[in-house]
Amino acid sequence: MALTGIQIFKLLPKTNCKECGVPTCLAFAMNLASGKAELDSCPYVSAEARAALSEASAPPIRPVAVGKGVRAATTGGETVQYRHEKTFFNPTLLAAAVGSDISAADLQTKLKKWNALQYERVGLTLRPELVAVKDVNGKAEAFAQTAKTVAETSEFNLVLMTEKPEVMKAALAATKFKRPLLYAATAGNLAAMGALAKESGLPLAVKAGSVAELAPLTQKLTEMGLKDLVLDPGCREIKQAHHDMIAIRRAALKDGNRALGFPTIVFPCEMAGNLDVETLIAGTFVAKYAGLVVMSDFAGESLFPLLLERLNIFTDPQRPMTVTQGIYEINNPNENSPVMVTTNFALTYFIVSGEIEASRVPSYLLIKDSEGLSVMTAWAAGKFDAERIAKSIKGFEVASKVSKKRLVLPGHVAVLSGELEEELSDWEIRVGPREAVDLPAFMKQALN
Repeated sequence: MALTGIQIFKLLPKTNCKECGVPTCLAFAMNLASGKAELDSCPYVSAEARAALSEASAPPIRPVAVGKGVRAATTGGETVQYRHEKTFFNPTLLAAAVGSDISAADLQTKLKKWNALQYERVGLTLRPELVAVKDVNGKAEAFAQTAKTVAETSEFNLVLMTEKPEVMKAALAATKFKRPLLYAATAGNLAAMGALAKESGLPLAVKAGSVAELAPLTQKLTEMGLKDLVLDPGCREIKQAHHDMIAIRRAALKDGNRALGFPTIVFPCEMAGNLDVETLIAGTFVAKYAGLVVMSDFAGESLFPLLLERLNIFTDPQRPMTVTQGIYEINNPNENSPVMVTTNFALTYFIVSGEIEASRVPSYLLIKDSEGLSVMTAWAAGKFDAERIAKSIKGFEVASKVSKKRLVLPGHVAVLSGELEEELSDWEIRVGPREAVDLPAFMKQALN
């Protein structure tokens, strides 16, 4: 059971050194107890205290790292039941399944198609992470070869799906370097699968027939020294599976049940007969509360909505998404190109830059740091005014890039034009349209 703030405080050095970022050890202890601080923030905690505090400092749901390389990711690690309470940290991982009996040519075709499914959104690259290789005939050699091909010829990481320890062992020899997730330990193979996971140092999924049956299995595995577990309560009916996800989350967060304090895995591919319905089901579990979702296939029209849903849910609502301030070149600008200006709110930047690119007018886009606020909000908060804009123009030496000095303000802050003319007396200040969609027409007509 987690320790209280006072219990934690008794184990701290009580020096009030402030090096942890808060004024007193008591305040740090309270933050640690509520999950708002990490134990490593205290440089003077003793080894004995660290051992005693490990339970209090660990997230109620253990974070589990899956994979290696550019698509490596972590699932779990959540500290709240609802997103508005704080934030969700580690996005649901998306996987597509292939059978071990797939031909080499078909597998390469799928991997090539899936690898191309990458999308840029607000400066982030959105893409799936995993391929789930499923043992369909118990042939260890075929299972290992399919897994090896995925591991060695693609960026994707792996879920190895077999309940036969000898088949799993064959695939591990070829794919261990990718840190695959082993699926699954059951009541019938618990000792053998647990030994494989412990020997290889890899995460292990645990499959049972219900939530109630999971806890005894995870307890046995943790007693074996395994910590990186993923839970599958076994139900393939959407209503009950959804109930199971909520029950596991509540048990870990509200009841402090460490036996269920692990991320979960669900299989929409086993709950529906076509990809469209799978996608709807997957969307449910991205929201509540799957750590990994396994589909039968990846297709752009189904994957892209899931990636956007995931992005929206796992973006911190208290921290606006931003881009780096600076001067951006669009459509190969030259010395006669105009200079547009806007804030560093990511959505604003990508909408404005997209419209400028669509206009095909060579332009410079100056991004002013507004702490992630939109144009109107930043102006109202005093973070996007004439003095700050002028300071950015000078700081980034924009004048050295253009001979015809034309600065275009967003239409919503036309009121700043007079002040900017005083701040930048050698610049021509123009007021652009109020809506970004009108930028191409404005740039083609007003800036010629």
